[in-house]
Amino acid sequence: MIEQLIRTPFTDLVGVPHPVVQTGMGWVSGPRLVSATAKAGGLGILASATMTFEELEKAIVEVKGRIPEGTPFGVNLRADAGDAVDRCRLLIDYGVKVASFALAPKPELIAQLKEHGIVVMPSIGAAKHAKKVASWGADAVMVQGGEGGGHTGPVPTTLLLPTVLDAVDIPVIAAGGFFDGRGLAAALSYGAAGVGMGTRFLLTSDSAVPQAVKELYLGYDLTGTVVTAKVDGMPHRMLRTDLVSEIEETSAVKRLGPTMKRTLEFKRDSGMSWGRLLSDGRAMKKTQGRTLGQMALAANTPTMLKAGLVEGDTSAGVLASGQVVGLIDDLPSCEELIDRVVTRAAAELTRARGYVVEGLL
Repeated sequence: MIEQLIRTPFTDLVGVPHPVVQTGMGWVSGPRLVSATAKAGGLGILASATMTFEELEKAIVEVKGRIPEGTPFGVNLRADAGDAVDRCRLLIDYGVKVASFALAPKPELIAQLKEHGIVVMPSIGAAKHAKKVASWGADAVMVQGGEGGGHTGPVPTTLLLPTVLDAVDIPVIAAGGFFDGRGLAAALSYGAAGVGMGTRFLLTSDSAVPQAVKELYLGYDLTGTVVTAKVDGMPHRMLRTDLVSEIEETSAVKRLGPTMKRTLEFKRDSGMSWGRLLSDGRAMKKTQGRTLGQMALAANTPTMLKAGLVEGDTSAGVLASGQVVGLIDDLPSCEELIDRVVTRAAAELTRARGYVVEGLL
């Protein structure tokens, strides 16, 4: 790990040397990737939505066993999950530094986490949401533009980021379309305190995604992804595989059978009861405004992602991806990646300062 070259409000807040965040990707952001990121000086975030409670506890213990004592890392949580409070208690009990949320946690949950010294960082997709969570006590926010692989809408990061920066005075992490030091330098120039990267960390040697699947990703260009709502009921960016193209062209009636089959597989793998599954579904409907059909699709998505990202079966699984996949052509280690991102960013910021007319600043 290189020495700290860039210090921001985020590095001070979290206690990491470098303003680089490895985002929480289901089936991808496990102990191996998170610990490699943490040891390289970035903030690694465990993705817990695809883990049972017991699996999450085991993953936290494994990460702590892989990294030097006191090294910060985070856990991404679903704020609307039925056991969200219990999962937050795990973070408190094990001294996890950052609680990342895909949806805004309730003010009382934010307060509980902050009381125990945990940094709360929700992911948001609009300035109004950033203002809301900041008013509730969130310590930082991650904003992801449409280039990313999540449910963030079509607005690109370059337009979304300034609106969020103007709306809040807490550290903002920019995500969606970042893969190198030029991107980090650009985000910092906008006023962000760091960048979050998902696809770029998926495509590292430390990622547990099967090698053949990584090689498949590397073969795609900037037109190789598609945003579809037919996989999990909400807009989601995927690699344009044969399966995704088939799903896009298939009617809702024909998708019903496979959807129910995968929902049953998810129920079995997650260990959730029907009552718990329905309870989480009602919470999803309330917080996200999903229809019953969208909720059914959402329940089968983890199984499809697992088939592709864990089992390597691209004929039965989907491959989430940011648009940036078309600019990535190698598989460095997390340490190699973070070192070169930070080094290039520092060089670009230094170079840009040369454009300022002397004596004016």
